[in-house]
Amino acid sequence: MFHLIFSLPCLYVVTRVLWPLPGPPAAKAGIAVLLLVASQYHLWCRLSSGSVFAPEFPRWLVVLFNWAFGAILLLAVMQLALDVIALVSLPLGGWAIPAGWRYAAATAAMLLSALGVQQAVRVPALKGVDIAIENLPDAFEGYTILQLTDLHISRLFPASWTREVVARSNRLGVDLIVITGDLIDGAPASRRADVEPLDRLGAPDGVWFVPGNHEYFFDYPAWMRRYSELGLTALANRHTVLRRGDAALVLAGVTDRSAPHTGHPGPDLDAALAGAPRDAPVLLLDHQPKGARAAAAHGVALQLSGHTHGGTMRGFDRLFARANDGFVSGRYRVGGMTLYVNNGTALWPGFALRLGRPSELTRITLRRADASIDPARPLAPG
Repeated sequence: MFHLIFSLPCLYVVTRVLWPLPGPPAAKAGIAVLLLVASQYHLWCRLSSGSVFAPEFPRWLVVLFNWAFGAILLLAVMQLALDVIALVSLPLGGWAIPAGWRYAAATAAMLLSALGVQQAVRVPALKGVDIAIENLPDAFEGYTILQLTDLHISRLFPASWTREVVARSNRLGVDLIVITGDLIDGAPASRRADVEPLDRLGAPDGVWFVPGNHEYFFDYPAWMRRYSELGLTALANRHTVLRRGDAALVLAGVTDRSAPHTGHPGPDLDAALAGAPRDAPVLLLDHQPKGARAAAAHGVALQLSGHTHGGTMRGFDRLFARANDGFVSGRYRVGGMTLYVNNGTALWPGFALRLGRPSELTRITLRRADASIDPARPLAPG
């Protein structure tokens, strides 16, 4: 069913864009076959590795498949818009879509898809975010956190990409580095060299992470051991206390809500906060933003999440928002808590397009909240 669904845009493009164009039927049939092959990208991923989430063929081919797959989806949307215009024009005598418009739509879709793939696979630029925290101790004023998330280290994001991300991260000189899940796509044996550069990632207060849903797709226990070997510390339903003299800040983390499907403990915020200092602000790492309202009710000051990839494309992001309680990209005010949903350091190699939702290395600077600011004032996503 999964592969059939992704065949539908291709069939629409073949019947409504390709076939009405002038030209030999044999040539158009050949192009139709190529389009059908590209539309089954996720099937080829499954055949290459046993999972739709981990293509195990050369990087150039992964890039090519993402470009072709993205172009098909974009062209299907463009053609649908043309067909709607033609349908609406029927009472006025109708409008036959010229061949030139179909060629123009196909060209635009291919160019936009190429741009989207280029934006997706680049090493992300730095994004600075200041976040005000109520009752933040003076000792933590200006405290800096680098949030990485959704690295999806894979054939598309290999060792060379990981090495550059680590180098840029270390040059920032932040106090703390956190990773909010989905570090990999692939089995430990397949990704061993690609994750190796993570052992050089470092900050004075350490590198802490929580698992995302993709960790549970590929031998979760083995990956947790591997992350530990690389110097990353898991916050799986637990917390640590960061200190500056007598001042404290609680850093807590929960497992992913998909964990119970593979027989592992699901997110438990009560367990994560058990024994934490009551007067210290709480920073929570949760891969998915869905739990933000529950976290706010627990008195969390700041939740950092990923998972949505920012919706990958403006407009398309509304579909992601519906599946994530309306949280898809940027900063939100949830009760008395701030939620920051990171667009992602990378994204799933099964749909590697970004248009208007850039990847990011996110440096968060904590500030004391002005007592005159209304804590219920909504913050627009951005």
